[in-house]
Amino acid sequence: MRVQLTPAIDFVRSGDTLIVTRIDRLARSTSDLLGIIATLERKEVALRILDFSGSVVDTISPTGRLLLTMMSAIAEFERRLMLERQKEGIAKAKAEGRYKGRAPTARAKTPQIVLLANEGLGASVIAQRLSVSRASVYRILKDVAA
Repeated sequence: MRVQLTPAIDFVRSGDTLIVTRIDRLARSTSDLLGIIATLERKEVALRILDFSGSVVDTISPTGRLLLTMMSAIAEFERRLMLERQKEGIAKAKAEGRYKGRAPTARAKTPQIVLLANEGLGASVIAQRLSVSRASVYRILKDVAA
C-alpha cells in the first residue's frame, strides 16, 4: 500500500465512502486493488472511482465490482506494456552508448557534505541545507570514511 493510503484507510469508518479520482492513484495491480477493496468491505466502507469517462463506479454493486476488476486488469496490462517498452528503450540506448542514467545529485555535493559534517552539523541539518536525503548524507559520509 502507499504511504498516505494506509492512514486514509485506517481513518474511514463504517458507512463512509472512500473517493479516488483514478484507479491508478489507488492501486498498482489488480491483486493490490482487490486487497484494498476487501479491507474496505471488512470496514463496511464503500469505494468510488470518479474517472471512468465521467461515470462513477461504485464497488457496492456486483456490476460495479466486475467493471472495476476489469478496468484494473486493463490498467495493470497497460502499465506492464509501458515498463516493457521503457526497458527495451533503455537497453537500446545503452547499446548505442546514449544512456547515462540519472545524474548523481547528492554525490555532486560530497565536498559540501563533508565540510558541514566536519563543522559538527548533524545529518538531518546537512540534508535540509543541501536539499538531499538524510540517507544520502550518511551514505556519502560512510564512503568518504572508508
